[in-house]
Amino acid sequence: MKLSALLFLFLLPATAAEYKLEAKPFRVRHHLKAVALPETAMPLKLNAKTWSAFEIVSLVDHGTKVRKGDVMVGFKRDGIEQKMADLKLAIASGELGLAQAEFDLSMMRRTAPEQLKRMEKQARVAAEELDHFLSTRRQAEIETADQSLKRQRQLLASYEEELKQLLKMYEADDLTEDTEEIILKKQRDNVEHMKFLLEMEILDHKRKTSVSLPREEVALLEKRDDSALQFERAGQDLPRGVELKNIEVAKMKNTLDRQKTELAELEHDLAFFEIRAPADGWVYYGAVERGTWTTAEMSKLLTPNGVVPAGKVFASLVPAAAKLQLFGSATQSDASSLQAQAKGFAMLTGNPGVLIPVRVAQVSAVPGADGAYPTTFLPEWPESFMPVCGQSYEVTIISYENEQALTIPANALELGSTGWVLEVKDADGKTGRRPVTRGRTFGEVTEITAGVKAGEVIVLP
Repeated sequence: MKLSALLFLFLLPATAAEYKLEAKPFRVRHHLKAVALPETAMPLKLNAKTWSAFEIVSLVDHGTKVRKGDVMVGFKRDGIEQKMADLKLAIASGELGLAQAEFDLSMMRRTAPEQLKRMEKQARVAAEELDHFLSTRRQAEIETADQSLKRQRQLLASYEEELKQLLKMYEADDLTEDTEEIILKKQRDNVEHMKFLLEMEILDHKRKTSVSLPREEVALLEKRDDSALQFERAGQDLPRGVELKNIEVAKMKNTLDRQKTELAELEHDLAFFEIRAPADGWVYYGAVERGTWTTAEMSKLLTPNGVVPAGKVFASLVPAAAKLQLFGSATQSDASSLQAQAKGFAMLTGNPGVLIPVRVAQVSAVPGADGAYPTTFLPEWPESFMPVCGQSYEVTIISYENEQALTIPANALELGSTGWVLEVKDADGKTGRRPVTRGRTFGEVTEITAGVKAGEVIVLP
């Protein structure tokens, strides 16, 4: 194909369809999904304070009808009962220990000042003993030893002189009598003994002056220093010991208080190990909250030996007197049109044979986390129909009706600088853009409430 032919095709004017306006019925319908749920439900939740692991030992089936007081679920009690028994023993032991510690603290407070006074006295006496030894007693001891040694030498010299005089006296006689011999022998023995005593005295003197007195000086010096250090240390240790004991008593009290609190909480939690029906009704697994029924997570846990977490709704009791409502969710487009008291019908999913009149009770003004708007419908249950909690329904609501509406394809409207406009064809065949007022839109159809009238023709793009 030549270039000129291609240009000719592109330059041809685009054709547009014409649409004649006529008044006809127009309705805005909303199709939503809903679930039959009770207007009120009693959540079954383990509001335990301490215990966290509730192991199931008995459980009624999902949907079981119960009477007030019937046992719905029972949990294994061995663990909590053993824990409570251990705590009771610990509390009894703690109370005895606390009583002993308080007695010890009382004794320490009474005896610490007296102990400190005694140590101060011991340090003072030790210092005085050392001062007395250095100033007086050591020299007196040395002088005493010197005097004793001197006295022993004098005694030896006296005995030797007496022996010498006896020998001189007896040597003058030609013949020594037996008595004289006895006296001489006795005197010689005395001299010999005094020599021995002198030698011992010399040894004692040397030891006293060279060893005993220096050692005693060192011992007194050490005793003074040790007593002073002990007194100084006691001045720190005794008050600190009292304070540490006081802290120990406080800690024991805190521990005992915590144990008593834990025992009280376990006694509180023990009540949850057998859940009885608070009223007549039906037991359903999961939580019925804010128009939703959550079962998937809990249905996995609600089995024999399953563990139910504390603080979380695991089942719900639907009271026998509770009325079932329909709870659904609307898109933002539906929510903007749905109004309270708008009417429609609901049909059981998979069984459209029964039409159930419904009206809109409430549409949330705020979307949920999923972006949908929670919506509640009030059904008029037929007497021959028995709804069941959890059933799915298809709900159709007519939020707007106009038997003489002018409607156009939604894509015929164009948003201009002054608002919505339509391309309208005049009687002479000319077309022009005309501002119009837009009404409701349903699907691909839009209602026009002003700006055109029946019989006029609009141009569709």
